[in-house]
Amino acid sequence: MALISNDLINEIRRSVDIVDVISNYLPLTQKGKNFFGVCPFHDDTNPSMSVSKEKQIYTCFSCGATGNVFKFVMDYENISFVEAVKLVADNAGISINIGNNYKQKVNKNLEPLYKMYELSEMLYQNNINTVQGKEAIEYLKKRDIDESIIKEFGIGLSLHKRDVLTKLFLSKNYSYDVMLKSGLITKNDYGYIDMYQDRIMFPLWDVSGRIVGFSGRIYKGDGNFKYINTKETEIFKKGEILYNYHRAKDEARRLNTVIIMEGFMDVIRAYTIGVKNVVATMGTAVTKEHVTLLKRMAKNIILLFDGDAAGAKATYTCANELIKVGIVPKIVRLEENLDPDEYIKKYGKEKFLGKLTHPINVMDFKLSYLKKERDLTSNDDMSKYINDVLKELVNIEDEILFELTIKKITEESHLSEELLRKKVNDLKSNDDKKEENVVIKSEKVKKVTNKYTQAEENLIYYMLKSPEVIKIYDRKITYMPTDVYRFLARDISYFYKQYHLINVADFMTFLRDDKEKLDALSHILSLPLKEDFTLEEINDYINAIRDYNINFEQQRLKTKMREITDPIEKAKIAQKIIELKVKGD
Repeated sequence: MALISNDLINEIRRSVDIVDVISNYLPLTQKGKNFFGVCPFHDDTNPSMSVSKEKQIYTCFSCGATGNVFKFVMDYENISFVEAVKLVADNAGISINIGNNYKQKVNKNLEPLYKMYELSEMLYQNNINTVQGKEAIEYLKKRDIDESIIKEFGIGLSLHKRDVLTKLFLSKNYSYDVMLKSGLITKNDYGYIDMYQDRIMFPLWDVSGRIVGFSGRIYKGDGNFKYINTKETEIFKKGEILYNYHRAKDEARRLNTVIIMEGFMDVIRAYTIGVKNVVATMGTAVTKEHVTLLKRMAKNIILLFDGDAAGAKATYTCANELIKVGIVPKIVRLEENLDPDEYIKKYGKEKFLGKLTHPINVMDFKLSYLKKERDLTSNDDMSKYINDVLKELVNIEDEILFELTIKKITEESHLSEELLRKKVNDLKSNDDKKEENVVIKSEKVKKVTNKYTQAEENLIYYMLKSPEVIKIYDRKITYMPTDVYRFLARDISYFYKQYHLINVADFMTFLRDDKEKLDALSHILSLPLKEDFTLEEINDYINAIRDYNINFEQQRLKTKMREITDPIEKAKIAQKIIELKVKGD
């Protein structure tokens, strides 16, 4: 299929309102003529992303993320530019066909790894549906996993043979080096063999729904390793993956709630009773990448980890990571040290759903957690407990939750409410001073942009505002010193000549997914420059750029003159240097 034309893409963009589209992903609040929300592209605690209805672009004043509706959807959904266009078009009721040619862009060097996992998945699924898979099917059924769930989650089987997958890869002309990189093949004293043998295979997906790993479970007897997970590879980073994200995101957005569990079996079990807004951390600590993904899914987050002591510790740690970025989760704890899989099988759907509909607030959980193994009749333990709780309250911005917790610890400790509040304020004051020192220190080491680069940036900024500045650029600038700015300025000029107008949102569409130019454009649009300009200012930028070019050419000619011996040629170069100096003066 031919590329979608810029005209059609711009028609799609103009048919939607960026404010409406972004509001479907995160709450926006109007302040003046713009709308503000918490930026989903960095660890944002205060609403720092501005969405302009007039300009149809968004800009984060903290991380610098900028773009039009397609760029937002593209980055938020982790999809390609054309897929983002298709998604926006579908929402606008505009029918376009992108065919099968536009999948998520991947590094060509990594493509063999993705293909190998696709092949593996097909092999494993085929195996489980043969006579050799009968015992594995029976095992899964005993664990209340029926054929519909097996199909939904792509559960397969690796056979009790040493090199089935190895031979398949060889038949597809994959080298041993690439096989080893995939993590699916290993090498021992006897040669190259399959990593997984005689195990039930559970695929692991990245955020786009591509298979990047497996977890293989024994189903006969008791082996040393109940589960074997794919080692980290170039495409499988546990800290960047939430199990089931690609399935759960739409349901989570619809319900505005996402449930986080520890293991993939917990997620699968939840699915069997219709709970689909659920993901798992795969047993790893929650990372910044996880938090970014969670912020994109829903405003409300429920932590439902295993009911044992390790699960309580993981809940506490995860809650703290979320609170750091302004997300206050709710908590569900399970009795008898059960994990969600075990709890659902033992107590059934209704009791589990009851747990989900009555989560506790994060501070009630922390009060309980911080009391563990402490004797509150001891003044020493009570003092440590109260101080720990007060440190937790420093990060709580929810006023009602703050007040309820203060009241509870006042009753527990028999200390005055005034004393407890003063202690919290003192802790906050100390944190503010630390933050202030960090800011001052960072300001001292901030790199100052040189005047030539600043001139380039300012000129491009006003080229995006005015056709008049574009025309001045066309007449007076032949060369911009910085590569990306040179190409960006040329694109602006070309765009204006093509469409006889300059519209930032449409120009972003024109750049499509050229990351380097879009990043440069984002930086320039985030500059704290005034909207209006004078011709005198524009000429100053032009002159600064021309001065750079003259100085650069002078240095180049001087270097050349030192390298030649012919006196006549030296004289010619010297004359050119003099002419450039006069021109510069």
